[in-house]
Amino acid sequence: MKTLPLDEALKTCAEIGYSNVEIALNAGYPTEPKVFTPEARKAAVQQLAALKLDAPCLMVNISLTVDEKTHAQALQTIRDAAQVARDLNAANPPIIETVLGGKPATWEEQKAGMVEHLQSWAETAEKEKTTIAIKAHVGSAVNSPERLLWLLEKVKSPAIQVAYDYSHFELQGIDMEESMKLLLPRTKFIHVKDSVGEPGKFQFLLPGEGRTDYVKYFTALKKHGYQGPVVVEVSGQVFNKPGYEPVAAAKKCYSALAGALAKVG
Repeated sequence: MKTLPLDEALKTCAEIGYSNVEIALNAGYPTEPKVFTPEARKAAVQQLAALKLDAPCLMVNISLTVDEKTHAQALQTIRDAAQVARDLNAANPPIIETVLGGKPATWEEQKAGMVEHLQSWAETAEKEKTTIAIKAHVGSAVNSPERLLWLLEKVKSPAIQVAYDYSHFELQGIDMEESMKLLLPRTKFIHVKDSVGEPGKFQFLLPGEGRTDYVKYFTALKKHGYQGPVVVEVSGQVFNKPGYEPVAAAKKCYSALAGALAKVG
């Protein structure tokens, strides 16, 4: 909902029936930290409470596969996000979630440097008393549950956890149940969206537009005891298309997911 004022976006989500929203802190959003003023943050807190909406997570886009100058900027992004989180909920601040950058083919040559940078992320997050949930991405160096778990094993920090998004695994033919079994024990946040294609050529879709069986999906989440938020992610491949309507998209996603949830009970 990048094109909507925050108050309108929150009101719309609550009216549709959502119980959680993710707030994007990326450039160009009304909640980008440098334009999301203290007054606006205070108003958001009051509106979230009035609407009975939770904001469990903040989206940032930072990368582990960058030069040292850009890495230093990423650490500042984490600090800025942690401040937004405290301003939104001092008692239970939202966590931060991000992808990790790079390309699948560069994993072997970049993984040592990624560990080094992730260690710095962890140290910064620990100082800021925040958690960063990191996500595997079909087009990134960390594209599989195994690579994600390898990083977590190398950087043993409670401040680094998992953001689970099955769409990236579905494109690679990775089994849903197996990916959940591996990652849900460390998962603090879930994105849902659909996809079509293959790793080299793919298109992300809204939930319900693709091949994901959400009755099976929510049944598996229930089986594994996941209790955290499940939040729709509308990909830039979708929201940057001409004619994209954020309110219509939110309604369509809710309808698809609520129907599956009702069947699962």
